[in-house]
Amino acid sequence: MTPLVNSSRDEWSELLTKVGNVQDKEAFSQLFGHFAPLIKGFLMKGAPFGYEQAEELAQEAMIKVWRKAGSFDEKKSSASTWIYTIARNCRIDWFRREARIKKDLKAEDLYDLVDENPAHSSLIQKRNQTTVRENLQVLPVEQLEVITKIYYEGKTHSEVAEELALPLGTVKSRIRLALKKMNIQLESLDVRVES
Repeated sequence: MTPLVNSSRDEWSELLTKVGNVQDKEAFSQLFGHFAPLIKGFLMKGAPFGYEQAEELAQEAMIKVWRKAGSFDEKKSSASTWIYTIARNCRIDWFRREARIKKDLKAEDLYDLVDENPAHSSLIQKRNQTTVRENLQVLPVEQLEVITKIYYEGKTHSEVAEELALPLGTVKSRIRLALKKMNIQLESLDVRVES
C-alpha cells in the first residue's frame, strides 16, 4: 500500500504554473483528467441541471483554466481552490443567463457560502485534514488502499480498478463504504468527507 504523503508543494499548483508559463499541454491534460470529473460533481450538487449541463459547464471551466492559468499565483491559493473558484463562477454565470429567461431563481442558487474569514477557514481545513487522516485508520485495509489512491494520489476510479486488478464496481463500492464509515466516525466532530 502507498503511504499517505503530505508534500510541501502542491503538485497541481506546479502543473497549473506550467500551463500558465508555457502553455504545457501535457500538464493541462493531467489537470483536466483530474479536475474535470470533480468539477462536474461539484456543479451538479444542488443544481437544477443534469449531467449534460454539468459536463458542459465543467468543460467551460477548464477552458477558462487554460486561458487564465497565467494569472494563477500559488502564493495566494492552491490550484484546487483557484480551479473551483472558476467553476463556481461558471455556475453563477449560467444562473445569471437563466435568470434572464426565468425569474424564479433564489440567491442561494447563485452563491455558495462565501469564505468571510480565510484564516479561520484555513485553520479549520487543517484541523479537519488532520482529523480525517487520523480517522482513516478505522477503515479496513482494502478500503483505505482505494481511498488513498483516489484522494491522495489523485487517480481515477478506472485507474485504481486497473492498478489493483479489481472490477470498477468493487472500487466504487469500497469508496462508498469507506466514506460512509468515515462520516459515521467523524459525525460527532462535525467533519464531513465528500465523495
